Amino acid sequence: MEIYRLPALSDNYIFLLHDQNQKIGAVVDPAEVRPVLEKLDLLGAELVSIFNTHHHPDHVGANQQLIQKFPQLKVYGGIEDRGRIPGQQVFLQEGDRVQFADRVAEVLFVPGHTIGHIAYYFPSVALGETGELFCGDTLFAGGCGHLFEGTPAQMLESLSKLRNLPNNTRVWCAHEYTLKNLQFAMTVDKQNVDLQSRFAEVKAARRRNEATVPSMIGVEKRTNPFLRWEQPALQLAVQSQDPVQTFARLRGKKDKF
Repeated sequence: MEIYRLPALSDNYIFLLHDQNQKIGAVVDPAEVRPVLEKLDLLGAELVSIFNTHHHPDHVGANQQLIQKFPQLKVYGGIEDRGRIPGQQVFLQEGDRVQFADRVAEVLFVPGHTIGHIAYYFPSVALGETGELFCGDTLFAGGCGHLFEGTPAQMLESLSKLRNLPNNTRVWCAHEYTLKNLQFAMTVDKQNVDLQSRFAEVKAARRRNEATVPSMIGVEKRTNPFLRWEQPALQLAVQSQDPVQTFARLRGKKDKF
């Protein structure tokens, strides 16, 4: 399975999964139709699936146009998003499986950003290969999503699920927010040597206009404050040792950053 990162809108990423043998594609969170159709045309592939993580317009904006172009495709989303995702036909919950070509993804229920948010996790199939996580706006490179509909406790549980995935899992998050996220992280975890190094690398990459997605779960565990609520430095920064309160206060600081 090949994965293509397609820039969209101002800072979104759409992900196109491609199976070269069957000449088919699946798309994760299609914000716009043009980048998807252009890439499918270049690959000579037919779109068979839309995998939506949540209902926000910048993740489902191209659903209807893609259905018109490929009427046989299936639209997947979380069961809690019933009626909120255009064209949704498959209603997923924690523990379900979805298939694309010869790969099978596990569905993770990860509310917090929204109440119906899900993620798709394709485990690695061979030693030394990466797993693939499509997490929408729950986990970002260096950060996490706003809590628009869920609670800090829900988001903490969701991020705990993602943190427990293997370190060699690639994190295909849906926005290019990494530099701003790490700028904030440096204000609450500035003695973190791994974070200092990553911040320098990301600044250099963005000066070259390079994407910082995908990240890796192992990198996030070392440098993302929203996966490190148990660390004394972060607890000190927000004056709390309670996990949910530590997370909530970190998110509150980020909201004002």
